[in-house]
Amino acid sequence: MSDQAAAALWPDRPADAQGERTETARRLLLAAVDSFARRGYHATTTRDIATAAGMSPAALYIHYPSKAALLSEISRAGHQATLDLVLAAAGAPGGPVERMRRLVEDFTSWHARGHTVGRIVNHELHALPEEEFEVVAELRRQIEEAVLALIRQGVASGAFDVQDIRTAARAVTSLGIDVSRWYTERSSETPEELGRRYGVLVLRMLGSTA
Repeated sequence: MSDQAAAALWPDRPADAQGERTETARRLLLAAVDSFARRGYHATTTRDIATAAGMSPAALYIHYPSKAALLSEISRAGHQATLDLVLAAAGAPGGPVERMRRLVEDFTSWHARGHTVGRIVNHELHALPEEEFEVVAELRRQIEEAVLALIRQGVASGAFDVQDIRTAARAVTSLGIDVSRWYTERSSETPEELGRRYGVLVLRMLGSTA
């Protein structure tokens, strides 16, 4: 699970080279992901996280003042990774149909491959401190706005037939986010296969003329 969590939080970067983050801090983050996933945020203690990381609770506080601080960093990193892939797909070459297909495929496969992180960042929002919630809420707004802008482009060009663009954008992101709720390593489809199928479904939902 740790390798998948690391890939979800820090995509396209070596597991042992996460910027200025120390190896110990990285171990604590991944231990927090595992602990939150198994027990839930509220049932997890800092001792649980420290033990999973192979250190004492006192050592945890050197890097993070609380488990809320760990949740906040996991949530920020997960949402930033998602925003980055959405912006990359939305800004890729091609028309709205090609870019939307790529966006949905990447967004869906991320939530399948990193389903553990996806569940935490999307379903533990209520546990974030108010200031951190505002940061994450802004990242979520930017994700929705990028999808909204792409749908708007498709409607303007005649590639999509959508009456309520904002509702359509929320439906697109909701489909991908929900994958993290039910996807497991035992699922019959790979993340990539699921992404391709969702891409077809979303284009049909948007009334694609392609």
